[in-house]
Amino acid sequence: MLNKEIRVDLHIHTTASDGCWSPQKLVQQVLKKGIDMFAVTDHDTVDNIMETQALAEKNQLLFLPGVEVSATHQGQLYHILGYGIDPFHKQFLELLNHNKYIMEKNDDESIELLIARGYNIDFQEYKHYENEPSRGGWKSLNFLIDKGFCKNSRDFFSSLFDDDYRAPFPTFPTPQEVIQLISSAGGAAILAHPGCHFYELPLLKTLQLFAEFKVDGIECFHSEHTLEVSRFCYSFCKEQGLLITGGSDCHGNTLKNRHLGEPQLYIKNLNLGSLEQRFNKKRRSITIA
Repeated sequence: MLNKEIRVDLHIHTTASDGCWSPQKLVQQVLKKGIDMFAVTDHDTVDNIMETQALAEKNQLLFLPGVEVSATHQGQLYHILGYGIDPFHKQFLELLNHNKYIMEKNDDESIELLIARGYNIDFQEYKHYENEPSRGGWKSLNFLIDKGFCKNSRDFFSSLFDDDYRAPFPTFPTPQEVIQLISSAGGAAILAHPGCHFYELPLLKTLQLFAEFKVDGIECFHSEHTLEVSRFCYSFCKEQGLLITGGSDCHGNTLKNRHLGEPQLYIKNLNLGSLEQRFNKKRRSITIA
């Protein structure tokens, strides 16, 4: 049984997706912050899982393999966290590779849209552009920053790609498909940050929808959740018998309002159920026989 006082952050991104920290840098920061248990949850990839797990074990930290999978329901994008997944599961990797492909295609279409609107951009220059993962973000964003068309991700969406000028967002697999494949890969499916601004349905309807989809749990605690939202999600999970997770959604230094270890969470604040058994138990000082 795990000590309920250990500190937790179960939503962190690395250079495998849009974070700016390598596995080594992330583990250094986890140790610096006094976090004992953490998960890496990159967008639609598990590329940094094994390296991070090895570093976690070396530093006697509790680590949970994770991923944040994109899904679409009635034109709305949702993020579903998969915890305790097998990072070598063939069908699950096919899903992640599919999502990655359509996101890269959407990147290309966004650049083509800007060219059609008269921006002086060489598409072949963009195609040959080599993105530096340690900057965080994604290829089209960093290319446009380097070319002087925007300053950051907020400027990217507000100035270049507002609601009137945006490439059609790709259609990902349905939440039901994603939840089923997470389960097939041995994991638990958790609805990510239900209180975030880009979910268009009211909070209760979002939670009810995913309860109908048979999600395993809800990320009740998140850096962009108000105390009221966290309490509402927590009560819903208690009533429905769902797992309760939380994390910072830290991307390194790229998103200024998301800091590692914030909100400050401990095992006692969560309900991880059988997920507690998925952590490597290397750090005896924070376990109870």
